[in-house]
Amino acid sequence: MKLAIISHTEHYLTEDGVIVGWGPTVNEINHLLEVYDEITHLAMLYKGDPPQSAHPYKSDKITFVPIPAVGGKSFLSKLNIIWNAPQTLMLISKHLKTANNFQFRAPTGIGVYLIPYLILFSKKKGWFKYAGNWNQKNAPIGYGLQRWFLKHQKRTVTINGSWEGQPKHCLTFENPCLTAQDLSEGEFVVSNKRLNLKLSFCFVGRLEREKGVERIIKAFSALTIEEKEKIDQVYFVGDGNEADYFKDIAAQSGIRFNFKGYLSRNSVFDIYKRSHFFLLPSLASEGFPKVIAEAMNFGCVPIVSNVSAITQYVTDGINGYVVDPVTIENLSNHLRLVISIKKEAYRELISSNNMVQKFSYGYYNHRIKNDIFSATQQNS
Repeated sequence: MKLAIISHTEHYLTEDGVIVGWGPTVNEINHLLEVYDEITHLAMLYKGDPPQSAHPYKSDKITFVPIPAVGGKSFLSKLNIIWNAPQTLMLISKHLKTANNFQFRAPTGIGVYLIPYLILFSKKKGWFKYAGNWNQKNAPIGYGLQRWFLKHQKRTVTINGSWEGQPKHCLTFENPCLTAQDLSEGEFVVSNKRLNLKLSFCFVGRLEREKGVERIIKAFSALTIEEKEKIDQVYFVGDGNEADYFKDIAAQSGIRFNFKGYLSRNSVFDIYKRSHFFLLPSLASEGFPKVIAEAMNFGCVPIVSNVSAITQYVTDGINGYVVDPVTIENLSNHLRLVISIKKEAYRELISSNNMVQKFSYGYYNHRIKNDIFSATQQNS
């Protein structure tokens, strides 16, 4: 069985001539070889040095095929998507012919024309993976259009969360991020994790205001001197255009903020292990960020916002905390709550993480074999 995956995933060429791509997607595809014999990934190749978060494919049974690198928010970048459409369509049409199934990963700029193309002009069996906020209100026009197309066609669509009025062909599906070894290691970490005299916090993701980075810094800054003394450090893993601004305001906070930049997967997991709480007071269009499940697996209690499917997995006061509404003052109050938490209460929080099993690659592949395959046969 051969699978063709179509996505906007960023890839780079290393100095040694090795193709590497965004780690979470590449890891997922590596594990899909437990389901498929061969995989072709049609995605975007960029110039420049790859970030540490980029990983190589683990097998020569996975073939990377570059399509034109397009995308962006400006008018010219959107025009470039259309300009390169013929070449992209030609490449995709060619590789669909030799595949048994396809997976299209949405939402993405090229999805505006590729989703209708696959619906109307391809008889190939396959499914769509919508990784964004399926229930987003006032979504960008392009995302809203893609979601409308996916709702009004018959192939399977995997989505984040479970929603009222969800079409039958739209299946609630968790995005995988944990191996069996990660789960086993997580159990060991959780069983041995204890509160220290001073607490550590972490954020993992793009450094931007919408994700909550500015809110985090200002919420810590608003604490009293006595409260700040209970905090060891706050890790920021990731990067972004406003990183220098965040570093400037963090320097005036009275808190030890540690900006790590992009890190490898193992290094990120080490941050989770040494941190007590994970911060994501985001207002961005999240589906369900994998980093939440990763953090919980290693006993890092999530402090998150009520966006999309997040609160379908994180229950306030049970296995994490939900900041709602997301304001600096409300986040500061949650910080005051957790820096005064009792050891027994913390143990209960980190022990209530059974949901992480659903985010394993084994569980994901099991569902592809049992849910996607059967649905694909019926709907194609």
